[in-house]
Amino acid sequence: MRSPFSISVGMAAAVSCAGITSIDASSTFQPRRVTFTSQQTATPTGDSHTFNTLLELRGGASRKKKGGRTASLYSNSQKKSTKTATGKEKVRGSVKEDAPKSAVSDTLTKYKAILPLTRVYITMVGVVTLLGLVLGEEMAQGLLALDPIRVMYGLELWRPITAACFLGPPSIGWLMNAYYLFEYGSSLERAFGTAQHVLFLIIQMAFLSVFSGFFGQPFFAQSVITSMLHVLSRSMPNQQVKWLIFTVPYWTLPYGLMATDVLQAGNAAAALPHVLGILSGHLYFFHKNVWPKVGGEDWLVPPGFLRRKLDGEGSEDRSKSKESISNALKARKKGRGKKLGSSR
Repeated sequence: MRSPFSISVGMAAAVSCAGITSIDASSTFQPRRVTFTSQQTATPTGDSHTFNTLLELRGGASRKKKGGRTASLYSNSQKKSTKTATGKEKVRGSVKEDAPKSAVSDTLTKYKAILPLTRVYITMVGVVTLLGLVLGEEMAQGLLALDPIRVMYGLELWRPITAACFLGPPSIGWLMNAYYLFEYGSSLERAFGTAQHVLFLIIQMAFLSVFSGFFGQPFFAQSVITSMLHVLSRSMPNQQVKWLIFTVPYWTLPYGLMATDVLQAGNAAAALPHVLGILSGHLYFFHKNVWPKVGGEDWLVPPGFLRRKLDGEGSEDRSKSKESISNALKARKKGRGKKLGSSR
């Protein structure tokens, strides 16, 4: 039979190995009190491992953090309810994270937002300008310039198109003309529709090919821009617009731009492309807007398949309604008016 002293020493040795007990023994070598404390000054890894081992042997919970997220009463209580007081689900809007866009993606977004025909025209201007830089000035003149003889006898049918798209080498003037092309082309396409704008550009290329060939102009892109501006200005002639520091009627704007180019070039020959553009644009405007009002026939109407393809399914109905309104206005007689609802 073991003595009480040996039993007390054995218990003290076992607790000290675990790192979590201390024994307060009396002078009579009898165990009086055993106190379990946690050793804060011990090594964290060794003590935690030993304490977890004892808890596993005892059957208790471990202090190890397991993977994954755990919920608590506090976290559950802080969740926002997705139901209303009547028990129905709340209507929540879609939350979109604003991802930072690069300069390339932002440019492509703006490019795709341009109206279709204006976008095609601007793209062709860029392609022809790049081709002119690659070929050089002399070869660009020989390959891209308008040449009526080669068009008619050599069937070089691309020349009227390239002549209408070449704005010269990149410069400040090139940037300004490209901006005017975008601004006036978008306004015309938005006002008249894509199909009518296609017809407008075809007519302008045909007229300007004849005029430029007669006056020896190899390129007429500037004339196309002036014709766009002239048609827009004649549609709303008395509207006040800003030109430089002046406020002028809209119909004077093409002549103001012509005067600006003449002053910059210091040569009166710079006015010739503008004069040709005003003449060509006025031919279109007269046959489209003035001639039908005096009893003539509007023959500048795009075909039905082109309107359905470019302007959508309902464009034909809209054109019929516009045609009926214009016919009613043309059939209206001047003189005494009638009251609404009267049969006489």
